[in-house]
Amino acid sequence: MTVFERKHAATGALLGLALGDALGRPTEFSTVESILFRFGPWREMRLPEKALVTDDTQMTLALGRGLRTAMDRGHLAPERLERPVREEFVDWYRSPENNRAPGRTCLVACDLLRTEGRLWQDASQIGSKGCGANMRVAPVGLVPGLSDEQRAGAAQLQSGLTHGHPTALAASDLTAHAVRLLAQGTGPDELVGHLRSYALENRTRYHHTWLGDLWTRAQDPSPEHFVARGWDDCLGVLERLEAALRDPAPEDDPCLATGEGWIAEEALATGLLCFLLFPDEPLTALRRAACSSGDSDSIACLAGAFAGAYLGARAWPDAWADRIEHHGELIALGALWDE
Repeated sequence: MTVFERKHAATGALLGLALGDALGRPTEFSTVESILFRFGPWREMRLPEKALVTDDTQMTLALGRGLRTAMDRGHLAPERLERPVREEFVDWYRSPENNRAPGRTCLVACDLLRTEGRLWQDASQIGSKGCGANMRVAPVGLVPGLSDEQRAGAAQLQSGLTHGHPTALAASDLTAHAVRLLAQGTGPDELVGHLRSYALENRTRYHHTWLGDLWTRAQDPSPEHFVARGWDDCLGVLERLEAALRDPAPEDDPCLATGEGWIAEEALATGLLCFLLFPDEPLTALRRAACSSGDSDSIACLAGAFAGAYLGARAWPDAWADRIEHHGELIALGALWDE
């Protein structure tokens, strides 16, 4: 019996991601002071009665559906992944439900992806390292049976469809890797060290098979130089994360330590910080993430994915999980990957 089967890590991660998203949705764009005034003590924050999610969960599900379709067709490869994920992203773009304050990068890229025959590399927003790619990447870390190369390549390709900046690629890869490590049982105290090692090992590795000539859209002299810029940003924010964990301040706004989360590497680090401050208190981790001065829904979304991958489905009380929007689809995808 695998770790996934014992604790239902995929179900836990997907539910946690959506719950964090819904909890952070009303607090995004607000200061900590205004959040506390409106909602009371942060440790007592309640899930909204109507637990609606944002584009973070919508795009996570779009990626999950695309992954499922690709893997139903056989061995996961770039050309087999790109088409169904691209189609799902375009469907999301066209949906009347795409009214949850979606990011500009995703909107622009998905509009370009609608054109039949256009290379995805020509739609990619090469200058954007917004968090829109790594907040949706958790499914890549949850799908069983992938090789390390497939997982890294898939994480970066799905990012590149919209966010082509090397930091978006690296942060998506690192986020999927973190989810996978936690699902497999890596301890919270070991996690940051593993992530640092992974970043160093991959610092100059450009996935030509998965990314094609994406790097040529930037001004870098080589693909290795291009991708190293992204990993260096991630290594820098991991240093800030390690410093914050050496002198933890759980009552402080987490954005003060690792950034507001609007950009990819800071969303990853601040989501990780909230989880690692409370690794065995998943609701407290979500509340801390939601009561933050930055991109609260995306930070809480990532914190929930990490907590759910680590603790499994049991992390989330039924009174919360049963009310989350898209509950049925989240459970179905999680069950598929847990089994």
